[in-house]
Amino acid sequence: MTAQVLDGELVAAGIKADLAGRVQALIERGITPGLGTVLVGDDGPSANYVSMKHRDCEALGITSHHAHLPSDATQQDVLDVVARFNADPAVDAYLMQYPFPKHLDFEGALLEVDPAKDVDGLHPVNLGHLVQGVDGPLPCTPAGIQALLAHYGVQIEGRHVVIVGRGLTIGRPLANLLTLKRPNANAAVTVVHTGVADLGAYTREADIIIAAAGAPGLITPDMVKPGAAVVAAGVSFEGKKLVSDVADEVAEVAGWLSPRIGGVGPMTRAMLLVNTVEAAERRVEQG
Repeated sequence: MTAQVLDGELVAAGIKADLAGRVQALIERGITPGLGTVLVGDDGPSANYVSMKHRDCEALGITSHHAHLPSDATQQDVLDVVARFNADPAVDAYLMQYPFPKHLDFEGALLEVDPAKDVDGLHPVNLGHLVQGVDGPLPCTPAGIQALLAHYGVQIEGRHVVIVGRGLTIGRPLANLLTLKRPNANAAVTVVHTGVADLGAYTREADIIIAAAGAPGLITPDMVKPGAAVVAAGVSFEGKKLVSDVADEVAEVAGWLSPRIGGVGPMTRAMLLVNTVEAAERRVEQG
């Protein structure tokens, strides 16, 4: 068996094509969607990721608003940018690029973000809405994983999903998202992590495995039920090489598998654009 590739680049391109029409409709009504980014310091991967987001925006006609603070910026400097973006009607949604320099309080700054402009969907208000099943900005990577599986016809409803990883950006919100009584959800979800003995005892029972632990090669072929869908959401670096939580050999056992590059990453960026456009559409609805 060779797994079908869950091609995030392909699916993201379709999402962007749909968004392009929605952006044009907004522009025709006098509203140009705007995405803001806050980058503190000169972390190379963070700067590169922010630049990719702005390229995505440019391709769709979304206006970019960028604040780049030096690595010695104070907490008040960050809060001043947050207040400015909160008050700016041209900024429909924005994000603070993680990580911050160690002397800054990222969580404290996040609490000051207007939840309606929280493009990452990680403000406590929006996470609370997710738990309650109330509409609002969804965390981008969980929403992207859900959309990726749905595109390829991987049945989620009624199936057993095992999420390996309990982080705030993927594991915990994804568990809440996939248990909601909604299409492409309504699953039985088990959350495990690297502190659990014998992870394979759990993953071998899964119809869908989401690996999001940031532990290279954690999921091996003997841990996968033949024909299961496997999403490699966790990545880390070994030197300059990007490595996946899922061993390459899993492709010989799984029914579906997302690639190390071009799988979940493009979907995360696409859902960030979805949240931005939806925020702009809410601006129209509210007059």
